[in-house]
Amino acid sequence: MEQDRVAQLAESVNDESPINALIATVALREEVERLLSLHVRRARAQGATWSEIAMVLGISKQAVHKKYGGSRRER
Repeated sequence: MEQDRVAQLAESVNDESPINALIATVALREEVERLLSLHVRRARAQGATWSEIAMVLGISKQAVHKKYGGSRRER
């Protein structure tokens, strides 16, 4: 389950070993990016505009469109 994976990684970022904490942080970042992409696709599929998504993410419409693919990836 996604929540379990995120919770486990979030705990691991406080590991006493800096290398283990770094590994967990990188994995957490990748998981968050995967979730962002998933939710952007879901939002678009349900009719959200690029402007609405950009506002939520705190970036420009152009940046969100470039990062998450625009019409090229929606096809």
